[in-house]
Formats: sequence, structure tokens, C-alpha cells
Amino acid sequence: MFAAAKDQPKTRPHYEFSPVNQYGLQLTAGYWNPIIAYVSRTSGVDLTLKIGRTSADTTSYVLAQEVDFAFTNHLFSPSRLRMGWKVLARRDSPPVRSQIAVMEDSPVHDLAQLRDQEVGFPGPEAFLAYKVSRAHLINSGVPVRVVFGGNMDSALAQMASGKVAAVGGNSQLLAGYSARENRSLRVLWSSEPYLDLPLMVSPRVPPEHVRAVRAAFVGMMASPEGRLVLQRASSTAGLPRTTGFVAAENRDYDNYLRFSETAPESLR
Repeated sequence: MFAAAKDQPKTRPHYEFSPVNQYGLQLTAGYWNPIIAYVSRTSGVDLTLKIGRTSADTTSYVLAQEVDFAFTNHLFSPSRLRMGWKVLARRDSPPVRSQIAVMEDSPVHDLAQLRDQEVGFPGPEAFLAYKVSRAHLINSGVPVRVVFGGNMDSALAQMASGKVAAVGGNSQLLAGYSARENRSLRVLWSSEPYLDLPLMVSPRVPPEHVRAVRAAFVGMMASPEGRLVLQRASSTAGLPRTTGFVAAENRDYDNYLRFSETAPESLR
């Protein structure tokens, strides 16, 4: 006899999750894999990490609709908002800033000294580290030779080795690098504050799965197991404290969209 349909095991929903490459591949995986393993167990919705070699590669997965969950700030432009992705939560950390920095022992003390110098950036999709800092250099009349490292850690390694004179960066990632590597940086410029990156979801994901994943992320700090996962992940990434997630929505990121509406055409 055939088993009744109700006796068949239910297939758990499964989605690919792509966080932008803020660090090198190994560190990115070391930070995110324990978090998404916990979220998968808690929500009943399986998430699998999918990251490319560079931040631009990873963003291409989102744009090609190969993934349905992402940790990214690369979608806040008028054209990309039309894709329908929504903010469901964000990392609960202090606002971050775009910064332009040099090594502490660098002879460069102001932006004008970077004229015609090589400056490192993670990649062309990096909102704070590239687009905002590059826009400031352009608006300040300081031409530089752009060098893309693929991620923030690679750009910083190029600066530490003397291959580039400065980097455009995300204040959180620059501070994390200093803490992990015990290397001091000198910040030449900082932007207005922006909220830390959001967790986003594609319109293809059913609402019940979105609710379950959001609840699992947001509830991590209240769970002893979840908090321990966050504590270890935060330490791995060099975050200054155990950092969890809080609910958020698109309107919380309005200043990202304002930048994209007024930035130099090449950076929109």
C-alpha cells in the first residue's frame, strides 16, 4: 500500500544567502556560517552561504536573482529598488561612516596630498568604502588612481605593503582591521553616519518564511545559544562588542537612496 500523503516527510524550504565580501573569503565564511546555521535550525528555513570571489561577484548573484536573502547595502538605487527587495533586519551596531584613511606612519596628512596617487578600494559595488568616499574625492577636486582589492581586507593589505597610498573604507571595517592586526590608521575624512548593513529578502520568498527568518535573526541575542554564536562571530570579525540583529525596514535607509540620487553619474 502507498503511504498517505500526510505521512510523507515535509521538505524544509531552502534559500541561498549572500553577504557582501566585507572581509576575505575565509573570514567572511567564519563569521557567517555559524550564524546562518543557527538561523536555519531555529527558523526551520535552511539557508546556505553563497559568496563570490569579490564583493562585485557576490552582488552579481543578487542582481541575477540566484539568491533570495542577502546582507548588503548595494541595492539602494532607484533602478535596483524596482527589483522589489525588502529590508527585514539590520546588524545592531553603531552607525558606520565612509572614511578615507592612511597608515599611522604615512607622510600623508590631508586629502590634497593624495592627488594623482593610487588609492585602494574594496570594489566598485562597495557603497561606503568606494562610492561615498570616491564621490567626496571627486567633489573635492582630488583626482586619484583607483585600485580595487576585491574586499576591504585586501585593500588594507595593499596599503600596509605600500602598494597604495590610502584606502576608502567603512569605519567599522577599518576599526576591526586595526583591532585584529594591531595596526594604527589615520583617518583623513569621515562622512555622515549611515546605518550598518541590512539583511534583505527578495520578493520571491513567501511571507511565512520571511517572518520565520527575521524572528530567528532578531531573537539571537535573547537566546543563550544564539548569543554565544554572536559572541564568537563578533570576536572572529573584530567587532568591538557582541553584535546581534534588530528589525528594520527600507525607510531606515533613506540616506543611502538620497546619495544615489545626487552622486556623480559614474557612482550611481
